[in-house]
Amino acid sequence: MEAKDSRGASAAKRYVIVGGVAGGATAAARLRRLDGEAQITLFERGEDISFANCGLPYYVGDAIKEREQLLLMTPELFRTRFAVDVRTRCEVTGVDTIRQQVHVRTADGARYDEPYDALLLAPGAKPLRPPIPGIDSPRILALRNVPDAALLRGLADRYAGSGRAVIVGGGFIGVEMAENLRERGLSVTLVEAAPHILAPFDTDMAKLAEKELNENGVGLVLGDAVQEFKETEDGVRVLLGSGRELAADFVVLAIGVSADTEFLQDGSIALAQRGHILVNEYLETNIPGIYAVGDAAATHERQTGRPGSLPLAGPANRQGRLAADNMAGRHHAYDGFIGTAILKVFSLTAAAVGKNERTLEREGLRYGEDYRVVKLHPFSHVTYYPGAAAMTVKLIYAAKNPAGKILGAQIVGGDGVKARIDALAAAISLEADAVFLSGLELSYAPPYGAAKDPVNMAGYMALNELDGLVRFLPAERLAAAKENGVRVLEVRTPGEVQSAPMASDAQIPLDELRERCEELDKNTVWAVLCKVGQRAYNAARILAQRGYQVQVISGGYTSLAIEEFEASPEAAPPRSIS
Repeated sequence: MEAKDSRGASAAKRYVIVGGVAGGATAAARLRRLDGEAQITLFERGEDISFANCGLPYYVGDAIKEREQLLLMTPELFRTRFAVDVRTRCEVTGVDTIRQQVHVRTADGARYDEPYDALLLAPGAKPLRPPIPGIDSPRILALRNVPDAALLRGLADRYAGSGRAVIVGGGFIGVEMAENLRERGLSVTLVEAAPHILAPFDTDMAKLAEKELNENGVGLVLGDAVQEFKETEDGVRVLLGSGRELAADFVVLAIGVSADTEFLQDGSIALAQRGHILVNEYLETNIPGIYAVGDAAATHERQTGRPGSLPLAGPANRQGRLAADNMAGRHHAYDGFIGTAILKVFSLTAAAVGKNERTLEREGLRYGEDYRVVKLHPFSHVTYYPGAAAMTVKLIYAAKNPAGKILGAQIVGGDGVKARIDALAAAISLEADAVFLSGLELSYAPPYGAAKDPVNMAGYMALNELDGLVRFLPAERLAAAKENGVRVLEVRTPGEVQSAPMASDAQIPLDELRERCEELDKNTVWAVLCKVGQRAYNAARILAQRGYQVQVISGGYTSLAIEEFEASPEAAPPRSIS
């Protein structure tokens, strides 16, 4: 309903926003650009309304030098530039949906009510702190905001070059904190209850990140959960379910987040089972005129339409803009998220988008029948130009779709990862397929890529399989295939085999295969192996046209080598830093 003044004329609309940072601050600025006369009030419980939360680990690690660099917009500048009534250190404790007002408590304990015509909820998420004995020790910290980062930076300063830190949780924040504390010279051990770190990645790709962490001195304790924390005179002892104990000067909790929606527990605004605010495609709650965005909102997955939440800054920014449009009378739907994410792991970059195999199997899809996988190990640009960096690309696509609809992708490597994952994210957003990837016209010059870009190559490989020219066997499925009678044929050169031996059943270099293929049993299914898969594909075509049953080990020996990697739990000792 349009607000009226005492004379019945249209009054300035009153917008109230709960929470700043990505979603709330974006919405406030957008509302001002759409409505120059509106009354816009933004409540923030902390002192900072717009800060680079993704930069917090790098401030702890001293890659970002000054605290002010994290502050994207101060309350004072926000007031001046956007004419928004910013009220920091004010906590919204409840919402009266009947009277259309929020209940507010200030830092000094005063309470009052603020009316609204339209309300946006962007309270964000808070770090999980499960009821583990000893978890309330002041030496056990989490990372949510700038004050948290300042505390952790102070500890990193104190213990630089001599201290011990334990990170609990192998998600993005946990891995980033492990790297940054290690860069400060601390001995770092990361504990993850799951078998592997980085849930958006499948095991075969997560191992690449685990290997990089180990090689840089970070100890990894996987498949083991914390049972108790014991504060000691000089630190904390972390007791694990396996009986192992870890000593630390301090602990960083990074085991996930929960929606910060306790102030909405009266039941008026519908919440999901885990406390997220339920919204429709226009980001509106069950109460007309009340919207929700960001980490606390339950939106939906674009690929399936199922409800879900993705606690990342990119989706929160987009949602804030759309919610502001809809609050101002526009009608723009949010098309959901596809889970595009990227992180730095020392010298590597790891990125993912869409579904991984674990998620597909949880949803009832089966490898081979419903989806298939190709893996390749290309370089960031042509190898004849200096500085080419290797990467591993994994593409997951629909097996029953004739053109191979793209379901998900993961990339781990050096330079060039972001450009490729963004192209694949665009393809998934367009519901594109392998044909689309193979025909995608991408930029090329020797310092930046190749005429056959890794994105194109992934499309070519998927199309070859869909067209029946090849059948790929993922390296992680080789052991099971061998149990079912599949035998391994190596087509690497004798020198390659000698320098990196593998237990194979036959060895015929590719260039000798046409003359020697009769040495192979035609009643056997042969899995062909080379270094990365390209020569194996050529060998498979030679054999298939001669009546042999043949598969190609996807990613070749390179993929098998990482499959054999076992993470070490031993952290490197503290190191001096300059």
